[in-house]
Amino acid sequence: MAPWQWFLLVFAVALAGYTALVAALVLAGRRSDARSVAGSIPDCVVLFKRLATDPRVAWWRKATLAGLIVYLATPIDVVPDFIPVAGQLDDAIVVALVLRTMLRSQGEPLLREHWPGPPQSLEFIRRMAYGKRD
Repeated sequence: MAPWQWFLLVFAVALAGYTALVAALVLAGRRSDARSVAGSIPDCVVLFKRLATDPRVAWWRKATLAGLIVYLATPIDVVPDFIPVAGQLDDAIVVALVLRTMLRSQGEPLLREHWPGPPQSLEFIRRMAYGKRD
């Protein structure tokens, strides 16, 4: 299989898992959580770009963000993406760990400043990073 075909396969599986998660939340009656999840990935992409270009963020934290982007973009994962749920879960855990590091080191005001999405999505990201509500 050609590399571009692998990329398309991984993308299709990740998109299907993402869609299944959002649909499961809707079916469970958790529409606000579904909206938060649906918008969180595009918002995280913008957040990471903004943090990577912010001069207040240390160079090694920017390197951590770059490493995260490379990890998410490559088809080689701890758990392969073609495994339903678990393949996307390891990516979510890595994103949560990097966000947790950024939140603890740079502080929440910087995160709020750069967050492009609605407050509900930011709260979802905070819960994902910290594992609880404050």
